[in-house]
Amino acid sequence: MKVLIINGSPRRDGNTSIALKEIAAQLEKHNIESELFWIGNKPVRGCIACNTCQNNRCTFDDDVVNRVIEKMERCDGLVIGSPVYYGQPAGPVCSLQQRMMYAGSSVFANKPAAGVCVCRRGGATSAFQTLNMPFQMTNMPVVTSQYWNILYGCAEGETSLDAEGLQTMRTLANNMAWLLKKIATGEGETPVLEPREPMNFIR
Repeated sequence: MKVLIINGSPRRDGNTSIALKEIAAQLEKHNIESELFWIGNKPVRGCIACNTCQNNRCTFDDDVVNRVIEKMERCDGLVIGSPVYYGQPAGPVCSLQQRMMYAGSSVFANKPAAGVCVCRRGGATSAFQTLNMPFQMTNMPVVTSQYWNILYGCAEGETSLDAEGLQTMRTLANNMAWLLKKIATGEGETPVLEPREPMNFIR
């Protein structure tokens, strides 16, 4: 089994990457392979509603969208991570999601999925909801965690200090592994929760 983990930040090794690598490391403990894919910092076209997509491919082939669809054909689950800009996921992430899930909806259907957001302070819940809505429209089971999949950090590397956020990523990975195994074999033990590490940022 394999999970595609998409880094939607324009910074390859920023705070979003820290969150996603925590998921990948935890999946590995369950013997589940993952591929971390950075979408880069070049423009991603928005959907123009041309309705000319065919064979699970977008008609525009000059950005990462069709490459991601091709990768999902070989994957069993999906995680999309994004920084929060003005209460929304990064623009290229929204464009990617809309085009790849419209053009390649049958590739994504019935594969477990989760969104992850990293923010400085606020707007994360609305961005998180935005990431999750296309999953529900594409018949993808949404993988839960112990809290919303949100981490905090501004300066480079600061997300590594968010103990509760990182624990939420591990719990998400445990739940993803459990669900993938249930779908594939009908087997798998219910995940054992770590002792909670609640954090407040005003002390």
